[in-house]
Amino acid sequence: MARQRKKKGRPVSGWLIFDKPKGMGSTEAVSKIKWLFKAEKAGHAGTLDPLASGMLPIALGEATKTVPYVMDGTKMYRFTVTWGAERTTDDLEGEVTLTSADRPDEAAIKAILPKYTGVIEQVPPKFSAIKIAGERAYDLARGGEEIEIPAREVEIDRLELIERPDDSTAILEVECGKGTYVRSLARDMGRDLGCYGHIADLRRIEVAPFDEQDFVTLAELEAAHPPVPEGEEAGEQSYQAIAERFAVMDAFLIETGAALDCLPQVAVSDDQAHRIRMGNPVILRGRDAPVEADEACVTSRGKLLAIGFIEQGQFKPKRVFTA
Repeated sequence: MARQRKKKGRPVSGWLIFDKPKGMGSTEAVSKIKWLFKAEKAGHAGTLDPLASGMLPIALGEATKTVPYVMDGTKMYRFTVTWGAERTTDDLEGEVTLTSADRPDEAAIKAILPKYTGVIEQVPPKFSAIKIAGERAYDLARGGEEIEIPAREVEIDRLELIERPDDSTAILEVECGKGTYVRSLARDMGRDLGCYGHIADLRRIEVAPFDEQDFVTLAELEAAHPPVPEGEEAGEQSYQAIAERFAVMDAFLIETGAALDCLPQVAVSDDQAHRIRMGNPVILRGRDAPVEADEACVTSRGKLLAIGFIEQGQFKPKRVFTA
């Protein structure tokens, strides 16, 4: 019989709302957080370009099971557009392809904003992670291939001009759904205004259900990171000793269940919790208990226990959480 491989890292679970600095890739950020927390498992809820800063929700341990719910959440970005030039990447990284001496006034910018709200058709940037015939668009674009990316529907709830520091610059804020490219917004607005444009700065400030108050910086995490005691490896310490060492860091984590605010939530008794942990359905009791729900979650003693569905007053688990 094959010997079971021992998992590396701590069985820590929760959400870390990382304030990603510019220059750091999303995969690099996840690796860094996983190392800092010595976590067994980690993943992020939505890529953020290296040139962008701001909110990158990172799930540790059991929270990785709730990543799809955060990825579907509304996003909010604050971004700066520089008018007068269009670039290959639609941001500062690319080469200039088109230029214009024209500059839009405030009235002209505000006049086109309604065109970009609601459900709109948007063509993603050529330098994006969109797949074309199984290949990433950015790989094809870097290889010099001419590619055509089809337009797709995205939803924009709000687009607002925040500030106009000078004739060549506009700062805007957008609230949008999954799959929206802010770089495409800058490109398309520039074309409509006849002056061209590209993103000069991009910061994600919200990913529902999280907001700016949840931000944790790399400096805060590094300051809280505990050193390994001299002459002692972390793996040789007791679980309690490790937990005590990481207590300050773990205080930055948000409960796994916070990602599921969009779902109906029902508290269950200890006996019901035991049945659910075994994968069995339970009858929900109480005047306010939902009778039907395509998706719902249950809690036990204030902690997330399972995600499932409710049918004829009965909760049927699909995913059970151990922490």
